[in-house]
Amino acid sequence: MHARVRNLISGCVLLLPLAAVLSPVLNAQTAPDDGPPNVLVIHREYLKPGKGGQLHERSESAFVHALADAKSPSHYFALDSLSGPSRSLFLFSYDSFADWEKQTAATSSNAALGAKLDQASLMDGDLLTGYDAGVMTLRPDLSLNKGSIDGARYFEITVFVVKPGHVHDFKELAKLYIDTYRKVAPQTHWDTFEVMYGSPVPTTAGGDVFLVFNLMKSLAETDKSIQDSDKFASELGATGMQKVSELTAASIQLSTTNLFVINPRESNPPSEWIKKDPGFWKVQ
Repeated sequence: MHARVRNLISGCVLLLPLAAVLSPVLNAQTAPDDGPPNVLVIHREYLKPGKGGQLHERSESAFVHALADAKSPSHYFALDSLSGPSRSLFLFSYDSFADWEKQTAATSSNAALGAKLDQASLMDGDLLTGYDAGVMTLRPDLSLNKGSIDGARYFEITVFVVKPGHVHDFKELAKLYIDTYRKVAPQTHWDTFEVMYGSPVPTTAGGDVFLVFNLMKSLAETDKSIQDSDKFASELGATGMQKVSELTAASIQLSTTNLFVINPRESNPPSEWIKKDPGFWKVQ
């Protein structure tokens, strides 16, 4: 649902935008079209004013070169913020927590690689105001369809903080969106993850935290999502939108949506991605 639908519902924090917001974060450890990973780890770097752009890209290239020289199987891709605080996100995908542990152990046991990564971290740290990480698991029951990273250039990410004890209401709300969008815009897709460790929003009173992801080839897709939101509201009618309003008020404590652009110059994608889209992923 696009943020515009907020104008249709008064007096509540709206679940936004489950229509524009999300397609899958794809598993970088396997074939590029295999869908979202079971375990997603996101490293977040918050940049000092004026320390982004090429300065940060040069710093991040040290990590990419170190991993390439070591022929490391660890792959990730980077997102730079276009809204909200100046920051970069680095997304790592795993089949399981055991898989994450295995790859971490492999990196830690490589002394030469570890030394290069430590040196890169020292230089990169001079550009940052802060750093944190989050770990989340896929929720297929709260997701709709699958997309592809092929040709993707942008991410929309929406964070939902659910009121303690109201996950059931949140799930009912998500199901309402899923069922309705299957009717009015069946091509719509989003992937939902539940945070297990490291909340991406500062909150002391909230309950469970969910992230919804959308990949877009063009920002023109946002225009399309506005039209789909109108279809959503029309399909539900006044009674259905009242139900949306009630479930939203009952379950959502906080929601925020931000836009990011994929940065291949800060990424270490798998070879399959490079072969399919060398003009984008293969940085000269």
